Amino acid sequence: MSTLVLVLLTGVGLGALYFLVASGLSLIYGLMHVLNFAHGAFLTLGAFMGFEVARRLDSTTWWAFAVSILVGGLVGAGIAALTELALIRPLYERHIEQVLVTVGLAFAAVALFEGIWGSDPIYIQAPAWMRETTGVLGAQVPNTYWVLMAAATALLISLVVFLRYTRFGTIIRAGVENRAMVTALGIDVRTAFLLVFAIGGSAAGVGGVLAAHYTGYVSAHLGSTLLIFAFIVTVIGGLGSLPGAAIASVMVAVLQQFANYYLGGTGDIIVVVALAGVLLVRPSGLLGRRFA
Repeated sequence: MSTLVLVLLTGVGLGALYFLVASGLSLIYGLMHVLNFAHGAFLTLGAFMGFEVARRLDSTTWWAFAVSILVGGLVGAGIAALTELALIRPLYERHIEQVLVTVGLAFAAVALFEGIWGSDPIYIQAPAWMRETTGVLGAQVPNTYWVLMAAATALLISLVVFLRYTRFGTIIRAGVENRAMVTALGIDVRTAFLLVFAIGGSAAGVGGVLAAHYTGYVSAHLGSTLLIFAFIVTVIGGLGSLPGAAIASVMVAVLQQFANYYLGGTGDIIVVVALAGVLLVRPSGLLGRRFA
């Protein structure tokens, strides 16, 4: 029983991490129809900058952890905003060029990170409580997973409230449906779309800092690895659907954890098979709009 609980809860925690990474992808595609393959670079840069700040403030304290989260989010938002202004804005409605530019940026970013921090993983330290475990029905669950669950829940609620109940959220949703009409009303939709990109980058930066604490290290390839699973859960949940991404994140991670434990480490294969099944049966994903 304790083993089952442990596998289940660690799967939910891993799903929370996947959602932190995938939420920005889903948000940007759902509102702007941009597939951003450089999203992993935002995550990695946020993780590195958060690590640098925490290291200088004594990374074993909660103060340093909180500041690293803040810095990671701000750095992710800043680099995402610059990317939208310089690379994405001139290429709206030119999807092939968008993919090529963001893929190129992702490769260039990895090379840059390796040049600055090296290619080897850099191991990090966390507050003492995060290195401990909490007992649940006989299972000792690492406390890092609780932090991931709390962060993912707070992010999902914040994004839903922002999009549904704020003026900027209304402008963004209206601009997606009819950009010409919103522009005719004297509203600068470009500012709203820039904000969307910044929010997505901020989520990636925060996810990068927490991913580093989950893995215990930060490296130039951290974002590239997680980006694969982020795309998988985004497609399974439905491109552009935040609730779909949240549900798919938990489903994929729990399935992966159970397969790794009970089926001899076949979690990644099972996840790919699940992705193929969803694409064959429901190409729009669990909660995505059906294709015409």
